Amino acid sequence: MKEQFSALVVDQTADGNVYTAVRERTLADLPEGAVTIRVAYSGVNFKDALACSADGHIVKTYPFVPGIDLSGIVAASDDPRFTPGQRVLVTGYELGVSHFGGLSEYARVPGDWIVPVPEALSLRDAMAFGTAGLTAAMAVERLERHGLRPGDGPVLVTGASGGVGSLAIAMLAQLGCEVVAASGKPGLSDALRQLGAASVVSRDDWRPERPRALDKQRWAGVVDVCGGGILAAAVASTKYGGAVAATGMTAGGDWPASVFPFILRGITLYGIDSVYAPHELRLKLWSRMASDWRDAVHFAGWVQELGLEDVPAYVRTMREGGISGRAVVRLSGDGE
Repeated sequence: MKEQFSALVVDQTADGNVYTAVRERTLADLPEGAVTIRVAYSGVNFKDALACSADGHIVKTYPFVPGIDLSGIVAASDDPRFTPGQRVLVTGYELGVSHFGGLSEYARVPGDWIVPVPEALSLRDAMAFGTAGLTAAMAVERLERHGLRPGDGPVLVTGASGGVGSLAIAMLAQLGCEVVAASGKPGLSDALRQLGAASVVSRDDWRPERPRALDKQRWAGVVDVCGGGILAAAVASTKYGGAVAATGMTAGGDWPASVFPFILRGITLYGIDSVYAPHELRLKLWSRMASDWRDAVHFAGWVQELGLEDVPAYVRTMREGGISGRAVVRLSGDGE
């Protein structure tokens, strides 16, 4: 192991300004944990963008290393479940929130947070999926368990151009579902169809100007990334007995909804939280990402690779809504 290595550090000046820069760190700077990992790749997620912002309300103490997911090679372990040289990944828990995260050449974490990387999945592909992929997989799997099947009718995916939305499109399409991608970026329609969307709609195409308690029944199921009025409109237009999986709140945490879809149409609203997902569910879904859904991260141009120094500018653009697809950050040459 290298005693000194590079990491993305978020820090705060005496007057309260927050800045992000690549800094040299040492192994002694790492937090407590049973397993030290040489990080090969990390992803870039919206929560990481918030961690790099003064108004993000993620980081509580400075300096801090963000990055809510990582893949890499075990460098040292005091946990008998993991051995040096083993390929592993971490998503969720406190990583990149209150525990130094994956945007660093080395990370140290509790063993309970770790998932072995399936043999068929490269470390790069593991982070092309990353937290977004696990969240999308949980949403799709929850709709499956609800009873959603190909042929039931259109399945709406909101926030379609982002990480969770785009991966949900690919996963649903590979299951044989008719996917309708809702996006505010008309220039990405062809790319969303390449991912597997049968059609692409803008917000104005399907969302009424004023919220309705009940709307025309359109969707057999929904994966919603947005929250807010978009989630309310999706619930109001879901078919009788259908289900909505809510995964995010990019359009806001409040939603002007009615109980009518629930008591008159039997709609079910599922909340999707990948942060504290049970370990057995993680193993099951990572296995599916390495097999059933492996091609979801192999669409040309949809996953871009960054260096650590590229992350500050990328997260600024992400907060401004200028990002589509997925980005992985290469920390080492391991795991091509």
